[in-house]
Amino acid sequence: MSNVPSLLLLFGIFFYVGLFTIGGGLVAITLMQQTLVSRGYITQESFYNMVAISESTPGPIGMNMATYIGNEFYGVPGAIITTSGQVLPSLICILIIAHFFSKFQEKPIIKAAFSTLRPATTGIILIATAQVFSLALLNIPTSITVLATVSGWIDLFKWPSVAFYVVSLIALFKTKLHPVVIIAAGAIFGILCL
Repeated sequence: MSNVPSLLLLFGIFFYVGLFTIGGGLVAITLMQQTLVSRGYITQESFYNMVAISESTPGPIGMNMATYIGNEFYGVPGAIITTSGQVLPSLICILIIAHFFSKFQEKPIIKAAFSTLRPATTGIILIATAQVFSLALLNIPTSITVLATVSGWIDLFKWPSVAFYVVSLIALFKTKLHPVVIIAAGAIFGILCL
């Protein structure tokens, strides 16, 4: 971690993330990455390691990330501050919506707003998925000319990770293996092989 933001700034960052996270934790990850990595608070590699650990632990990934990042910077007080920042916008919105929703749920503009949010949220989730996929399975070359050779295409993939991914997919869809076992195996694979 290059530089350390203040507790107040961390609260503000996670309040922002919580305020604009529409669609779940993967959207929150994209916003966290844009905010924390681009400002140099966390390196790209550290961020995706945090994503992997947060995905492996029980609970919503956005909340796990907020707690983990706060803990990394300031320990338990930081975890409480970042988690509170992430939760507060949702809590405020839910209280307001609960108060007024029954009066407005059938209005055409409200229906249109919800139908517009669905594809936008799907797009943001796809971006987060592509970023995690590319970091986990691809060696992004520094130059496109490397791909002009056969060895460039071979070197494009992290083959042990690709093999583990394929085996995991087969195990997940062709057996009755519980997903927690695959997640645990992924954690062990990451520790031992990468």
